[in-house]
Amino acid sequence: MLRRAMKKFLLMLAVAAGGISVGVRSLAAPHPRNLILLLSDDHRYDFMSFMTNAPSWLETPNLDRMAKGGAHLANAFVTTSLCSPSRASILTGQYMHHHHVVDNQRPEPPGIVFFPAHLQRAGYQTAFFGKWHMGHDSDDPRPGFTHWAAFRGQGHYQGVTLNINGHHKHFDGYNADVLTDQALGWLREHHDRPFFLELSFKNVHYPFQPAPRNRGRYVGRPIPYPETMANTEANYETAPHWVRERRYGIHGVDHMQTSPLDHDPVPDFDAFYYNYCETLFSLDENIGRLLDWLEQSGVATNTFVLYLGDNGFHLGEHGFYDKRDAYETSIRVPMLAWAPGFIKPGTVVTQMVENIDLAPTFLEAAGVTRPADAPKFDGRSFWPLLRGRSIPWRNHILYEYHWERNFPATPTLFAIRTERYKYIYTYGLWDKDGFYDLATDPVERHNLINVPAYQGLIATLQKQLFDELEASGALNIPVRRPAGEVLKQRKLRR
Repeated sequence: MLRRAMKKFLLMLAVAAGGISVGVRSLAAPHPRNLILLLSDDHRYDFMSFMTNAPSWLETPNLDRMAKGGAHLANAFVTTSLCSPSRASILTGQYMHHHHVVDNQRPEPPGIVFFPAHLQRAGYQTAFFGKWHMGHDSDDPRPGFTHWAAFRGQGHYQGVTLNINGHHKHFDGYNADVLTDQALGWLREHHDRPFFLELSFKNVHYPFQPAPRNRGRYVGRPIPYPETMANTEANYETAPHWVRERRYGIHGVDHMQTSPLDHDPVPDFDAFYYNYCETLFSLDENIGRLLDWLEQSGVATNTFVLYLGDNGFHLGEHGFYDKRDAYETSIRVPMLAWAPGFIKPGTVVTQMVENIDLAPTFLEAAGVTRPADAPKFDGRSFWPLLRGRSIPWRNHILYEYHWERNFPATPTLFAIRTERYKYIYTYGLWDKDGFYDLATDPVERHNLINVPAYQGLIATLQKQLFDELEASGALNIPVRRPAGEVLKQRKLRR
């Protein structure tokens, strides 16, 4: 009787301390109590000031702070480098061919399940703030979130209209500032119970626009133009034909670098580059505001924060800007994890992790199990890697992208990437495939697809790629009705 009374007393103490919520597994170490996902748009993997290849003048002190105080996942990838499919993969833990969000024009299909619903079912408060961007037309609250504050489509950098739990409200001010204000306001009211919060920024999506306080911050600084940007024989001698042709399309540098008479909406490259970096700095400021509050409130000691970009972004590589293709600067993303007391400061995870790994990682970090009746994850949890444990891990990743009528310069592509080699299969276009040795050619200038010495390895990788795609059901390529604006004009070669 005494033992039963003592057990009840200890349970009451735990509840009073906020350590246990109804339906939530005890969150004592190794499980942080709270979870935060910070998502940016089009932030390339190497544009953080602690990265060797970043411009010497770029400033991201708060992303650097996360890396120094937590973990840098140095080899993070997306399975589809396009906003809506990648965001769906993050929230479902599934490849595009399983969640069926294949472009930016349409909303997510009925019945799709996002992992915050599993946390909600386990007793978590779940909140979403910012850019949803699965379809352009709806900002309606989605299942799985107890609090909702989102804007429609791409939104605007200056002035934000949010759908807050079904009611629209307009806010003056800079987008990232407003979203962070909203998130901090919610945290102040709800941090007494376990929570999951996603703060999804518009930054750094084109057309780049920094906060007014940061405009012109980097103008005139030396730009390290990528070596594959020049329109030379050396850069295109072995490239597929579509690669050179894309530089004249809407996502190519020769589409912007022509003449004022063309009325091109894209600015010159240097202005484009500076605006990107200033918009990134404006994002970093707001990440700092969130981290500051977590530390000052004491909530940081029991919270797991994960930051990533939804896809990479070219800034001149191969004559491109934007993403979509399977080159490194398109498919690699920044990823940082910060959890004081749970993740050793200065941790570097070198294994290849993917956006499909986030859903199982968040659930394992929380000590919550995916319900047996829920769709399975394609990814796996890297929480043990963040904790410093050695576990068996993948030695390659798969990539898929389906041609879009709206942006027709990039064909359907399937790729397999190992730690050293990458094979890219071009579908639906009379052109050559790609094969690159990332150890000797990290900028992917030299396509080795026709080199005799590599034919055996190329055949092996092609077979492995298609064996795995077929086994996963990825070879049934969907055809969608036309929707949205088609940006198909190409500039003539000079």
